Amino acid sequence: MTAATALQKQIERYRQMTGEQRLKIALDLHEMSCNIARAGIRRQHPDANEAEVENFLHVRLKLARAA
Repeated sequence: MTAATALQKQIERYRQMTGEQRLKIALDLHEMSCNIARAGIRRQHPDANEAEVENFLHVRLKLARAA
């Protein structure tokens, strides 16, 4: 299977899903990406507490929105 064929199949499956199902996928992906970012922040700032990690994450999200 080529990448283009796989993409077409994925799009077809998304079209078969309800809006709720697609939204759940989007929210799950967002949460996963936030967790990955938190892990990176913890590596960069090993002494940061959870509140500080969340603050760093919010700053990153704001920067991403501004770009």
